[in-house]
Amino acid sequence: MMRNWPMKLITTFSRLYSTRQASKTMTDGQRIAVCQMTSVEDKAKNLEVVASLIQDAAKEDVQMLFFPEACDYLCANKKDAVCLAEPIIGGATIACYKQLAAQHNVWLSMGGVHEKDPSDPSKAYNTHVIIDNKGEIVQTYRKLHLFDVEIPEKNLRLKESDIAHAGGHIVTPVETPVGRVGLSICYDLRFPELSTALSILKAEILTYPSAFTQPTGKAHWHILLRARAIENQCYVIAAAQSGTHNEKRRSYGHALCVDPWGTVLADCEEVSPCYKIVEISQQKLKEVRTNMPVFRHRRREVYSLYTLSLRKELLPAHNSNPPASASAPPPSSNEPGYTFGHVKVPETCVFYKSDLTYAFVNLRCVIPGHVLVAPIRMAERNKDLTEEEAQDFYKSIRIVQALMEKVHSADSCTVTMQDGRNAGQTVKHLHCHIMPRKKGDFIENDLIYLELAKHDQFKPGHPAKPARTREDMEAEAQYLRTELEKMNNMTYIDGNRTAEKFGDTGSAAAV
Repeated sequence: MMRNWPMKLITTFSRLYSTRQASKTMTDGQRIAVCQMTSVEDKAKNLEVVASLIQDAAKEDVQMLFFPEACDYLCANKKDAVCLAEPIIGGATIACYKQLAAQHNVWLSMGGVHEKDPSDPSKAYNTHVIIDNKGEIVQTYRKLHLFDVEIPEKNLRLKESDIAHAGGHIVTPVETPVGRVGLSICYDLRFPELSTALSILKAEILTYPSAFTQPTGKAHWHILLRARAIENQCYVIAAAQSGTHNEKRRSYGHALCVDPWGTVLADCEEVSPCYKIVEISQQKLKEVRTNMPVFRHRRREVYSLYTLSLRKELLPAHNSNPPASASAPPPSSNEPGYTFGHVKVPETCVFYKSDLTYAFVNLRCVIPGHVLVAPIRMAERNKDLTEEEAQDFYKSIRIVQALMEKVHSADSCTVTMQDGRNAGQTVKHLHCHIMPRKKGDFIENDLIYLELAKHDQFKPGHPAKPARTREDMEAEAQYLRTELEKMNNMTYIDGNRTAEKFGDTGSAAAV
């Protein structure tokens, strides 16, 4: 349970009169609050400040509040900084944030809390958490770029990596009541590739919750934030730490909100704690992008930015409501099925079979309709197929492609094989990926190959696509069998199949 907060806080209600007056003519303005505070080592005191700012801003019809990096605490001692870290799920601090969001019916951006790593007690993650107005975590982002500087001749050693793990993903912008929010933290601000990637992924608001030092803040803070807003034509919201935290640390302050034209709409200067309210206008966003269509003018045939590690779903460690069945249980050794490399495909998940080839639904799909075609005999490489197997394999691919395009109303299809380890093959059994394509299913068309390369990998910090339930897979397979029968003019009586010609491509059967 949360304690009462008796602490008397002098909150600076710094209203942006010019912004509010302009908003009277806007019908699409959504109100946000950018917050500034001075975190200390005492979690309870920091929580009192957070609660007070939320309570007061909520009274002014704010829909979303943005808090700075280290809003949970800031320590002088590195060891204490790690020891005080909490898990996202089950941690008392995040639980309080969730309760506050639900109590005051607001969304929260809690930018950069210390996340405990159970697998490595010597380090933590710096994690940005988005909580909706029902008190549910909708997305998280672990800071990608860690500030590491070591200059022996100056006796200088500042290494964030001493106490923190770097994240492993760019996170797809989050749909919120105020727009699509792209997640970053502090030092990420200095890497324009990240903000450009988020813009390509259709972000409308870029967030940089921060704790800039005085020297770097004075030199670069305003310039960098305005640059990110201008070059990406996005709103930029940068909540900030301000003032003296301890004898070793003082932060710059100046929490900012910048519009897509680069105009500073709010600057909290060095007042702490405080917040400022700004209207986020979709109309303004559209005007800037229409009048200066820089994204249309990008020379993609000359250069491109490929997002190599993108995450859309919540990390399992951050999901308090995991699916009832996190994965499809493996078939028992006695269950009918087909050997696929080191695993067994249940017969109930197979929707097509010829004499030498079969097709089955996928455990982890890159896009809807992603299915696999494989030779029945365990052949590792394309070169290992006999001539008869190769002919039947290709004929089967054509049949399955036609089926998937029909079922998904698609006029295109990505048909590809990863033939060998260095081509990305993870199951040592030749197989072809069939993925029906639609316009706009990927921001950049060929990004599907990057998603394919990592959709089933299990590396620390790089989770695979979530596994589907057995029930879901079996239902899809049954549906595809039915549709294949219609295409093939087949009968299906009492579990026994009879196959007729599938055009001129050879015999095909729903199994």
